[in-house]
Amino acid sequence: MRNIKTFLANLSHHPGVYQMLGEKGEVLYVGKAKDLKKRISSYFSSRARDPKTLSLVQNIKDIDITVTHTENEAVLLECNLIKKHRPRYNVLLRDDKSYPYILITNEHPYPRIDLYRGQRRKNALYFGPYPSAHAVRETISLLQKIFRIRTCRDSYFAVRTRPCLLYQIDRCTGPCVKLISREDYAHNVNLAILFLEGKSQQVIEELQSKMETAAKQLDYERAALFRDQINRLRQIQDRQYVSIDEGNADIIGFAMQSGVICIQLLSIRSGQVLGSRSYFPDVPPHSDTEEIISAFITQHYLNDMSHIESIPRQVIVNSAIPDREWLENVLAEQACHKVAIIHPSRGDKKKWLTMATLSATQSLAAHLFNKSNIQDRVRALQELLGMKTSPKRIECFDISHSMGEATVASCVVFDQNGPMKELYRRFNIRDITPGDDIAAMHQVLLRRFKRLQHDNMLLPDIALIDGGPTQLSAARKVMDELGIHEIVLVGVSKGPERKPGFETLHINAQPPMHLPPDSLALHFIQQIRDEAHRFAITGHRQRRDKARRQSILEQIPGIGTKRRRDLLRYFGGIQGIAHASLDELMKVPGISHSLAEKIFAALHDTTI
Repeated sequence: MRNIKTFLANLSHHPGVYQMLGEKGEVLYVGKAKDLKKRISSYFSSRARDPKTLSLVQNIKDIDITVTHTENEAVLLECNLIKKHRPRYNVLLRDDKSYPYILITNEHPYPRIDLYRGQRRKNALYFGPYPSAHAVRETISLLQKIFRIRTCRDSYFAVRTRPCLLYQIDRCTGPCVKLISREDYAHNVNLAILFLEGKSQQVIEELQSKMETAAKQLDYERAALFRDQINRLRQIQDRQYVSIDEGNADIIGFAMQSGVICIQLLSIRSGQVLGSRSYFPDVPPHSDTEEIISAFITQHYLNDMSHIESIPRQVIVNSAIPDREWLENVLAEQACHKVAIIHPSRGDKKKWLTMATLSATQSLAAHLFNKSNIQDRVRALQELLGMKTSPKRIECFDISHSMGEATVASCVVFDQNGPMKELYRRFNIRDITPGDDIAAMHQVLLRRFKRLQHDNMLLPDIALIDGGPTQLSAARKVMDELGIHEIVLVGVSKGPERKPGFETLHINAQPPMHLPPDSLALHFIQQIRDEAHRFAITGHRQRRDKARRQSILEQIPGIGTKRRRDLLRYFGGIQGIAHASLDELMKVPGISHSLAEKIFAALHDTTI
């Protein structure tokens, strides 16, 4: 920007919203500020800034300012502008649908239950919001089984002359043909409403009273029906009930892998888990967790006025959000009740946050290994490497050890549909200098490709090597030794502090390559590399733990179970054996001079 100092000097200290504009007037970023002058000036200060801010500032050609009357107005305006322009430097939610509710009509003599989206209307009861339509249908199915409330449209209900299939399978009481009285049906509806309000214990007590009455009247068939309802309600209660102070909370889990972010929203209303939903927002490179969660909260609850009623009293997150109080005030003003954004460190809330985070991790793994996502990434990798045909097989190699101890190499295999776990292999690396990753990589590649050649097995189209130019050189040397020249070798070296998105790719004789963090090809390489690392470190830990549990005597040739037991009994333990002289070792029955020398050498790391 030209005359930036003059522009900053004339800025207002009022709250408002700023839009960073690019070369063609496109909106690059939308932000809010309590003090516009301080906030915008921070972008152009001489202090060190994160890569995202540096990239943004380099592309700014103009800034559009909107002053608001209050700070809360700034949040709402920012949300609307992000929804309208979808700037590439903002965190963006992809899904902007309304949220589903359970609707119970009350204008009809025999109310029905149904799924509903959109603005609430009069003459109906609404329960929710539920995180997904699947969660609503699952709950409606439960209510049909327990309370047998109708789900058919009024027009269908009016023309029935005989009960439908739902009546035959005990999912409806047949009100359309007057097989239940209006009073009994209304009672069932009231019980369903109490259940949806979280008063399942009250429902159980009422059903218990009816069961006892029916039993006293010798109406055992009706008593059995109440018994079955009670048992089902208890099962649901045990599975769904949670202890939340207000019984009304959203829990936000967060997971990140291979350049993809997953946010898992776990909804709790009236003390019951309504279900969870996964979100995969578009996140600009180098965004931190706090910024992503803050943007999610703002856009999730404030993007659509029909969502205002879904704002809970508590939002539980896994990071301390810098503008927490500001967001709380805006949400409370819109929802007309107090809203707390909580970052728990212990207790029940922490347990539920852990569960939401685990769900986010699982949802992210499923998303990454989704067939269509994998195929898009395979095509992106093909274009990056300039291959004429799509790669049918990709192998990745990684080395894992602890200061040279228990070195294990992994080989993971992917095809066009994802991982082929039955073809994964681990290699115990021996006879190298501890910690020599180059020698370890040379050994695993030589063993792997020799075996593939010997067994006439399919060679990979691409081999990913975890490491830089030196590891890649070791790989080329192996290929030259074996006369293999058709495999594309790619070295993947980690970025500073191992941050994802900063990897350097080494491909043949080309200069080192840095892909943009949102590259599908980079995401695919990260995904395969992460899987190879996981597989290698798991094997390394197993080998290391086994070695540490193993007695050193077990590693000495000629020392079996009996001699080991005799040595330990004679000297009282391994320390006594270690302090024993050569002559003392020979006094143990069954220990010859040559065997004593082996034991002494092993325990003193020397040769005799």
